[in-house]
Order: sequence, then C-alpha cells, then structure tokens
Amino acid sequence: MSTLYTETRIGNMTLKNRFIRSATWENMATEDGHMTDKLYAIYEELAQGEVGLIVTGYANIVAEEKPNAGMMGMYDDTFIGEYQKLTELVHQHDSKIVMQLAYGGTKTTHNVGERVIYAPSAVCEKGTQTLGKAMTKDEIDYIVQAFAQASRRAQDSGFDGVEIHAAHTYLINQFLSPYYNRREDQYGGSLDNRMRLLLEIYAEIRKLVGDEYPVLVKLTASEFFDGGLTFAETRLICKKLAAIGVDAIIISGNIHGKANTMIGESFDGYTIQQEGYFHEYGHVISEEVDVPVITVGGLTDIDAIEEIAHKTNIQYFALSRPLLSEPSLIKRWKEGNRAPVECERCSKCRTRRGNFCVVNKDRKSQLAKL
Repeated sequence: MSTLYTETRIGNMTLKNRFIRSATWENMATEDGHMTDKLYAIYEELAQGEVGLIVTGYANIVAEEKPNAGMMGMYDDTFIGEYQKLTELVHQHDSKIVMQLAYGGTKTTHNVGERVIYAPSAVCEKGTQTLGKAMTKDEIDYIVQAFAQASRRAQDSGFDGVEIHAAHTYLINQFLSPYYNRREDQYGGSLDNRMRLLLEIYAEIRKLVGDEYPVLVKLTASEFFDGGLTFAETRLICKKLAAIGVDAIIISGNIHGKANTMIGESFDGYTIQQEGYFHEYGHVISEEVDVPVITVGGLTDIDAIEEIAHKTNIQYFALSRPLLSEPSLIKRWKEGNRAPVECERCSKCRTRRGNFCVVNKDRKSQLAKL
C-alpha cells in the first residue's frame, strides 16, 4: 500500500494517513459564528470519507472582527459545547480535527466602514484596497491574547490542535511583509522585528495549552510581487518556528483566482506547478527543518501526489476544492479507484448560499436538502 496511508504523527497527534482537508471557509455558520446542522454534516462526511486530518474554516478570535460572513467563531466560551459535539463526530470516524484561528485584517470587503480593522500600517491590501488602522502596542497585546484564549477554547472543545493562520495577507502575514509593515517600532523593520507578533502569539498560546498540544502555522511561501515577503525570508521564518517548537508548517500562497494563469511562472528561483502549486517551495523548507511540512494548493492527482511524496521530504498533502466536490475522495483513492477527480478547479464553489461544488450537481442537491 502507498506510504500515503501509513500512520504518522504531528507532535503527539497520530494520523491514519497523510491527507488533510485544508482550512476551508464554508460560509455556513450563523451570523455570530455558531455551528449549524449543515456544518456538522459537512465535517462528519469528511471524516467518513477517510480524511486523516480536517482543518476547520478560519475562526474569528474577537467578536467585532471577521473577514467574511458565515465563518465560524471562537471569540468566547459559548462556542465550547457545540464544538465538543463537532470534535466527537469527527473522532467517531478515527479522523483528527484542528481549528484554524485568524484575524483577517484588511484582507476583506465585509462590512468595511462599520468597524475598526487593524493592520500593521496604513497600507491598503492590494486585492481588496481596504485600509486598516495602524495598531498601537495595546491593540497588538489584545490580539495576541485573543489568539491564546481562542486556542485554550479549542483545546477545551476537544480539537486535536490549532492552526495559526499567518498566510494569505491576513494580519500576521502583513506584519511579516515588508510591503504592508512600515512600522518603525519593535514590530517593524528587520525580519526579526516583523516576526515578533507571530512569535508572541505562539508563546502566549503555549502558556495556556502546554507544550504537548499540537500547534501548526500556515505561511505564504512568497508574496510573489516586488517589495513583498520573499521566499528567502519565509525560509528563515520556518527555521525559527521549528526551533521554538511549532509542530508543523503549512506552505501556501496567496494566488486565489490567479493560479491558472500563474502556473509555470517562477518566483524567487522556484516555479508554481500544475500539481501542487507550491510544492517546490515546500520541498526546500522540508529539507531545512525537522518538523513536518504540509503542501497545499492545486493537488488533484493521486499519481502526482505519490510522486511528490516519493521525491521530496514533504510529509502531508492538503486539499480543499476536490473534497468539496468529492468528500469521499480519500477513501476512493485508498480503495484503488484512481479515476480523475470531479473537481474542475473552476473556483465557482463560493456562492452566497454557502461554499459547495456547483459542478457536481448530485453534491449540490444533497446539501440543498440539509
């Protein structure tokens, strides 16, 4: 059997295979971020489909801020009971589940003008053109503690770990970026200073959850534009995270909606690939750190995934859109059915009624009945 189906560990979390459902905003939570029957059904179906590790859609850590409607919340203790139900559902099927935690910042067009949006500096996000408020030290401390408290709630809820979202131009990524971070205090300038927010968040999380609880960090390989975070800097960040005890690193990008046109282009000496957009970057990092590296983005072909696993030190493979179309895809592959995936990479799965595959009509009708 393929080594993709052998038992492995992320920290003290044992996984039955090397497949991960990457963090996916489902747009199906209530207005204030609470669980719904549709969300419970989605996660249980993924667990039944043999996904080794499920990462939730990003959860907002403070009540007054969320980058999108319909996202899950983790900003107070009222969520713990309903998330205990969620984690129990997943664990019944021998899958593991991690909660992704995020502060969105200016990577948003949701309710802009109706709330204060924090940023490292007064620089518009390139895609949204949203301008945020440069944070004071007190505001930075507030967000650091919010991440830590959300992690404590995740642990109390039975989640097997947490994932810190430090990618995709959300707040932590912007602090890491020399383009977005123009600060002149201890949080700006040198890479050590730009890393400070992420390292403080990690340290405060550890104080509340202990040293044995898995903490993962998601990073952008490169910002893919002049003046942005470079891959050389990301490599240094990864080495620092490994040294302080992070349990796994997810290497992603921020090319939503542009992936098909960027395939084959090279940035920082490496190329965005047709299968596994960022796996060349992940491969380099996997050779430099002693913690598991997870690649995410553009993975649809089991043969290609096996080749990456064979030729690189990348240990885990995270998928989203293919699992929106086929929640039982991992089980199908395990059973030997290597027919092409139903996902067409059309990215039409983001709808106002929730995020689901609109190409796979059977799947769409199933969700409509929930």
